[in-house]
Amino acid sequence: MNQNLTQKIIAAHLVEGDMQPGNEVAIKIDQTLTQDATGTMAYLQWEAIGLPRVKTELSVSYVDHNTLQMGFRNPDDHRYLRSVAAKYGIVFSPPGTGICHQLHLENFAVPGKTLIGSDSHTPTAGGIGSLSMGAGGLSVALAMAGEPYTITMPRVFKIRLEGQLTGYASAKDVILHLLGILTVKGGVGAVMEYCGPGVATLSVPERATITNMGAELGATASIFPSDDQTRAFLALMGRESDFTPLAADEGAAYDREIVIDLSALVPLAARPHMPDRVVPVAELDGMNVDQVAIGSCTNSSYSDLQSVAQILSGEHIAPNTDLLLSPGSKQVLKMLMSEGLLDLILDAGGRLMECSCGPCIGMGGSPSSGGVSARTFNRNFEGRSGTQDGQIYLVSPITAAFSALNGKFTNPSTWTKSVSKPSLPATAPSIRHLFAFPPEDGSDVEILRGPNIVALSPFDRLPEVLELPVLIKVGDNITTDHIMPAGAAITALRSNIPAISRHVFERVDKDFVTRAEKAGQGLILGGENYGQGSSREHAALAPRHLGVRVVLTKSFARIHKANLINFGILPLMLANEADYDTLAQGDVLRLELGALEPGAALCATTSEGRQLTLTHDLTGNEIAIIKAGGLLNYVNDRQK
Repeated sequence: MNQNLTQKIIAAHLVEGDMQPGNEVAIKIDQTLTQDATGTMAYLQWEAIGLPRVKTELSVSYVDHNTLQMGFRNPDDHRYLRSVAAKYGIVFSPPGTGICHQLHLENFAVPGKTLIGSDSHTPTAGGIGSLSMGAGGLSVALAMAGEPYTITMPRVFKIRLEGQLTGYASAKDVILHLLGILTVKGGVGAVMEYCGPGVATLSVPERATITNMGAELGATASIFPSDDQTRAFLALMGRESDFTPLAADEGAAYDREIVIDLSALVPLAARPHMPDRVVPVAELDGMNVDQVAIGSCTNSSYSDLQSVAQILSGEHIAPNTDLLLSPGSKQVLKMLMSEGLLDLILDAGGRLMECSCGPCIGMGGSPSSGGVSARTFNRNFEGRSGTQDGQIYLVSPITAAFSALNGKFTNPSTWTKSVSKPSLPATAPSIRHLFAFPPEDGSDVEILRGPNIVALSPFDRLPEVLELPVLIKVGDNITTDHIMPAGAAITALRSNIPAISRHVFERVDKDFVTRAEKAGQGLILGGENYGQGSSREHAALAPRHLGVRVVLTKSFARIHKANLINFGILPLMLANEADYDTLAQGDVLRLELGALEPGAALCATTSEGRQLTLTHDLTGNEIAIIKAGGLLNYVNDRQK
């Protein structure tokens, strides 16, 4: 039977299950990655498993999110991560080395391998032909223990690229165009698989921009074939031996096909506050831009910043506009420096920031009150920038550079500076010596813990009857940033669940925590696509610490739903969406869970005696995890 590329890789790693869309499959994981915002908790969970060494081919711990190291909390976390890596056989990437996805693409990602990471943009490595997925930290910890990763077998969308990019259109505009077609929930339960003659015209960094922002579609993963472009990139990285040609079989079947003519694309922008609010940049003509931020795991490659340098060469940015630059890795930075490209950006008035996530997660570089910021990032959720009323527009590096130059958005028809097609340099310096590779035997390594590192408390099993007040009612497209905000102060508490739980929903409802603590246990009521955005499991773990036992919505984002299950929170959906309008904060629902079985609806009774039908799509395995009180309890029970 002819297989598409996604099916080929899953089949080669299949441990258990039937590869029919909608069925549960368990797959072997070759590689894992973590970053510091999610990694400390992931490794605390790993330690709870009690194994002496990771069982993956490769696991890497990156420090790239909270590199500000304000006070002792973050330095303590980073010290803990370094010691855990040395003890258990994990590669450690110190703060300032670069952004995890850019670094992994350059140094470790391999065509045909499976990768999960505790970051929702892990699918970036799909640009090199790796089947890469974002996951919660507990799922990553279990993969390091040799446990297979269980997912619903995804549908596969064929994204056929024709023609080639022309003018000022770039790879960022490809994914923005697709977001305009599918929306932020249009890829849920699917893999975006790119093919067609246009693929050969895109370099690996361009492909990685596209696969990176596939996360904004809600997609399980995004993947390109491994071809001559892949070989060229790996050769430049000194890793040509990692190359394997990979492509879908001729005549392979797909669940949906979307055709994109690259030659017809124009520069696009996503308006506040959602990545799918896409319009041509021309429609924003004349809007003042207070800040431009170039970088993030989406657009911080050498070729991205090469384009920026070409546009800014011999120029100076507008006096009313700030320009921030965050290279994706020290390798990128060294290449820019060696070719004199960094000078062109700095001489134009650009501000060089650390090779880290930085402004993308509100870690410095916030815009002014109500300020318009043109960013080459992947998300523009309300408040994510660190400024609650910041007006964030997502654009390509080319659009960002012209916006900095002009101090406003302008019609691309008026742009005159020439930009060459993105290219790779003739040579690339290796920075592999900057990674801390673990010793052969780490048994004598001491784990170093600071006072902010608090062990995860155990959770109790799911009772058969629950009476739960609705603690909060929220609308559609609630993101993990709404549930558990980022930023320097809050991110520093990721290893301390009691402390970070004080911030749940604080930008939505400042009284939520007090109300949850007073109730003791409760339910969250949400709309469509609840939990979209990052993989941060704290958006499930912290509410669970506050007594949330059920999240009831119209629909869920994939990773967040998995995280709810991992921590024993029951994700349910309203069979009749009209019931959403009849429920309010403070209503009490009684749920009898003895009938919680795959495919079986549940009944909830309100305090007024009205009955609601609740549904779910949980598998038998997922139900067992929830009943056990979470995945860690479930695994420990099996090992007894």
